[in-house]
Amino acid sequence: MKNNARYLTISQASKWASQYLGKEITTSNISYLIQYGCIRKIGNNSSTQVLESELENYYYSFNKSREHAWKDKLGQDLNWKLSFDNLKESDTTKHVHKLHPYKGKFIPQLVEYFLDDHTDEFKKEEFFNKNDIVLDPFCGSGTTLAQANELGMHAIGIDISSFNSFIANCKISKYDIISLEKNINVITEKLIKNPIFLKNIEFEQILIEKLREFNNKYFPVPEFKYKLKRGFIDEDKYGQEKERLFLSIYKDLIKKYNVELFKQNPKTFIEKWYFKNIIYEINFVFEEIKKAKDSNNKNILVLILSRTMRSCRATTHFDLATLVKPILTTYYCSKHGKICKPIFSVMKWWKTYSKDTVKRIKEFEKLKTKTYQYCLSGDARVIDILSVLSKKKTHFLDILNKQKISGIFSSPPYVGLIDYHEQHAYAYDLFGFKRNDKLEIGPLFKGQGKEAQRRYVENISTVLNNCKKYLKENYNVFLVANDKYNLYPAIAEKSEMKIVNIFKRPVLNRTEKSKGAYAEMIFHLKENKCL
Repeated sequence: MKNNARYLTISQASKWASQYLGKEITTSNISYLIQYGCIRKIGNNSSTQVLESELENYYYSFNKSREHAWKDKLGQDLNWKLSFDNLKESDTTKHVHKLHPYKGKFIPQLVEYFLDDHTDEFKKEEFFNKNDIVLDPFCGSGTTLAQANELGMHAIGIDISSFNSFIANCKISKYDIISLEKNINVITEKLIKNPIFLKNIEFEQILIEKLREFNNKYFPVPEFKYKLKRGFIDEDKYGQEKERLFLSIYKDLIKKYNVELFKQNPKTFIEKWYFKNIIYEINFVFEEIKKAKDSNNKNILVLILSRTMRSCRATTHFDLATLVKPILTTYYCSKHGKICKPIFSVMKWWKTYSKDTVKRIKEFEKLKTKTYQYCLSGDARVIDILSVLSKKKTHFLDILNKQKISGIFSSPPYVGLIDYHEQHAYAYDLFGFKRNDKLEIGPLFKGQGKEAQRRYVENISTVLNNCKKYLKENYNVFLVANDKYNLYPAIAEKSEMKIVNIFKRPVLNRTEKSKGAYAEMIFHLKENKCL
């Protein structure tokens, strides 16, 4: 590697890194590396520069050796092409794929790889064609449905969680953008002008300013993180010390503005995880949403509120996905390397997510094809797809009667990993969706023991056997799974299918943000005609 003293501006560093890696590296990517102490910032804000040698050292160690390191840990059969490591986060969360957070979803490019008509050294044949019908019996947040639309295919989803089905159907619905923006503006204006909430907004603005002054003094960017990464600072000791120092400022503001925190003896998820003033604002917005006349607009407004609610839970940033315990004070945040605070008003996130949602819907509208997608809420082990469609989507039923489903692309739940209803407990609390926790397959609360594995094999194979009756001859089934217990051979056998190929891919961008080497399999199954 080179080791010279050539200095690069942010723009020059972006171009250099793009050429070095063979993919686009933006100026924002370079700024991120500086902000998080991965490389040094040289100069002041008006003339920021970085050393080319530091940039090269970083990318060499992080990117160039990553494929080899992962293969050493996970096996040489790892299909690096399916890592999609050339993509930015904005690519893997494009348009409606980021309308709402969802643990355990796969990226749209993985769906596209198997559904589109390209072939390569790994995918040696086409499995689906335009206007085919694709089925996802574990639909989750609807990634398969949205990608099928983009590729000119019809798609049916099934999910036991009514809220999951709601998210999926919101993604592929048609919206009157003008009236939607009017709905958003009216609700936002009423929220801003409501005198009950003005005090909370003022309090949070002052708290943010106090935090900014404090963090600039004790956690300067990027110097603090640069020193932290190199072990010059004891993070635990320093963070706790400054956390205590700011606490008196926070308590004085709480007292001055008479801010209400938690309800005593909470009985619901919302009462446990939200400050009282946040609950008032959420209920206010929900009542305003109910006044919307367009049903599709009303649904997407509910989704925006749900996304807002998730970000407003009284928890730390580093526990947002796991919810360890409610927090009621400011705290040292190891994720951001500074003192952070819980949320005291929905205003910021409501406005941010409203704007982002409209933008994503508009982006998807330009790509949408004249095809049909719909997610059924029900148990994929027993659901009668034709019967449900006859009541919900008769035009889709006509298509299904003319042509059978070409195959399945889905990611079944893993054994004992996620409680799918509980991750959106706030939405079930407020919006009244029916919970079917007991019908989940492989939930976290049932563990990963032998009995849980046995039930998992039975349940997944029952789903496949129920879905087979709707599949055409010579169907293709693709199931994405981390099969660490080697259960899928038994699942295939019980489903009277055979595994004809296995694609093993590294998972670089996981929802849970784990940095460890991790792989998942894409099992390609077909009918076992020998049985």
